[in-house]
Amino acid sequence: MEVLKSMGYFILAGLFEIGGGYLVWLWLREGKGITYAIAGAIILVMYGVIPTLQPASFGRVYAAYGGVFIVLSILWGWGIDKVAPDKFDIIGGFISLVGVLVIMYWPR
Repeated sequence: MEVLKSMGYFILAGLFEIGGGYLVWLWLREGKGITYAIAGAIILVMYGVIPTLQPASFGRVYAAYGGVFIVLSILWGWGIDKVAPDKFDIIGGFISLVGVLVIMYWPR
């Protein structure tokens, strides 16, 4: 159950980081209003808080989070930008998730 809770925090953090960054992207690259930037900044600050709920040390959490971020970014690109992942995206995403499992959840 702890693993599911921990993975939930990783997914939530990823959505906040990618979502906040995307709003800033829309402001700077797509000419959206300043409210996009402000909302993105607030969401990015909230992203910074979520990983503190993880049970592991800072370095371990952020190392593992990188793998989750990779997969979420691929899915975001597919769902939002309509760029379907190719076989290399899928293989790389799988490898990164294996890394997450080893770093965070392998018995020590």
